[in-house]
Amino acid sequence: MCRLLAYLGQPVTLEDILYKPEHSLIVQSYQPREMTSGVVNADGFGIGWYHHQKHTPPFTYKNTLPIWNDLNLPHLSRYVESQCILGYVRSATPGQALDFANCQPFHHEQQLFIHNGYIENFRPSLYRKIRNQLTPDCYDYINGSTDSEHIFALLLSQGEINQQIFAEDALHNTLVILLQMAKLYEVRVCANIVFSDGHGLIASRFSSTTPGPSLYWLKDDLKFPQSVIIASEPLFTGNWTACPENSIISVGEDRDIQIKSI
Repeated sequence: MCRLLAYLGQPVTLEDILYKPEHSLIVQSYQPREMTSGVVNADGFGIGWYHHQKHTPPFTYKNTLPIWNDLNLPHLSRYVESQCILGYVRSATPGQALDFANCQPFHHEQQLFIHNGYIENFRPSLYRKIRNQLTPDCYDYINGSTDSEHIFALLLSQGEINQQIFAEDALHNTLVILLQMAKLYEVRVCANIVFSDGHGLIASRFSSTTPGPSLYWLKDDLKFPQSVIIASEPLFTGNWTACPENSIISVGEDRDIQIKSI
């Protein structure tokens, strides 16, 4: 069940956040500690980051290889520096294709999106139901076949339908819709999500049944001062806080953290 992380704070290199921590995302790809399903995350990966200049679209680097087999990433990671980084290693749901269209992060305009979780029996259960909730534009954004990308399209649709609401409210509405569908069609939905516009982070720890997938946050650690990290598993020894089950975590540009129940 995939592993993810997000960083917001003072500019750091990708190497600082991806490779140097003792239980880094690289290590979690082959030796995770808190996965509730699966053993390794060997079905591809993706990294997204923002340039420090405002209004610059995000950059992504993806591969269908296991992250430990990508020979270019270590070199790229020493060069790229950013104040906002999202990373993801994939453990594909059985039956889902291993191709670039299904690699996260997904992005649209300024938004980057990563998801750890699943919709049970997605294709026969909620595939068409979610598509019926999408705006025409968001329907056309979907390129792959994953439940993750459909959840992102649903989130974007909520933002289009209710353009005056905040991003965390759009995520709340999205999760409520998924919860209602899960109950109606008697399937399990897990949706640990992080998305960003480069200036803040919005995350959720959510599952229609408990316990949900693990998610933690850490603020202003000595190794990463003036920063917030959100991750599936702690990257190193520190004052990590487990995100409450069924909650939304908002991190502002000033790195202020707000947590609300779903």
